[in-house]
Amino acid sequence: MTAYSNSDAARDLRSALDKAPAGAVNGEWFFITEQAGVSSQTGGYMHADGGHVAEGNHAFQKVREVVEKLEASQIQPFNKVIVHWTRSKIPLMRGRVTVDTLFDETIVPRGPQDPIYEAASVARRAFWEKYGSVLDGFKAEQDDANVHNRTEWFGPHRRVLNIKNNTQLTLATDGLSTPWAGIADPENGVECELFMEFDASSITSHQIDDWAHLLINLGDLVADGYQVAADVEKYGAILFCTLTDEYNPMTRIILSRDDRKIDNLPFGSVPLIRVTPIAESEIEDLDQSDEWASSTARHALAERQIGT
Repeated sequence: MTAYSNSDAARDLRSALDKAPAGAVNGEWFFITEQAGVSSQTGGYMHADGGHVAEGNHAFQKVREVVEKLEASQIQPFNKVIVHWTRSKIPLMRGRVTVDTLFDETIVPRGPQDPIYEAASVARRAFWEKYGSVLDGFKAEQDDANVHNRTEWFGPHRRVLNIKNNTQLTLATDGLSTPWAGIADPENGVECELFMEFDASSITSHQIDDWAHLLINLGDLVADGYQVAADVEKYGAILFCTLTDEYNPMTRIILSRDDRKIDNLPFGSVPLIRVTPIAESEIEDLDQSDEWASSTARHALAERQIGT
């Protein structure tokens, strides 16, 4: 393909952008090329006072067309295009258009092989090894990541660890705090991990499997409702969801604060959230009208001597 430069793009845009709505004196458009399957375009025409002009949507399509030509030309790598237009002060003269392309490393998405994912996994395993023996492999795992290395938890890890000591067995999600795949945001995923504790002497392997797969499903809900961790922190405990009949007599799930945090993750620490199944009889006479039925959740946990 013939080289297509920024100057060529500016020339092609000039006549289109000069068809500006009345009152527009300049314009600016920002285009971010496809990052993990998503591109974005913002901007528009502006009045002399800096306010945006409501009309002039024709410019978006024209800017998109020249960006596609610049991408196809591949003169130099870029992921951001900035277009400026200024109306000419001389009647019948064309306005001034500039097209700038740049490569912004801060918006480069994390690829499937980024070492940050393994670093998150190592940090979580090191944390749990302080509380027991972390069994090999994963008690539950759903690794159906898409082409951008995202599972439903937005990262490549969607699994459950099995931690055991002399008296207690713990199941813990291992992936909600993995940094998101396919984007560059400096966040540890949805900024939490879930865990459940059981009496190691009485729980059966079948029950362990059932609760491990429940944790996968709870992780899906938490990942989908990104503010869940913040709500648990705010209220101390929340009545989160109902259980299917196979978990009878347990019918509901409470999520509550734990005073521990997982340190040394790529972007800082994240809190643990305790998962507690309860029976309907534990809350049936309580007022559940407040936000997340948090008072009910705290009362049920207090009855079990679980702090929040």
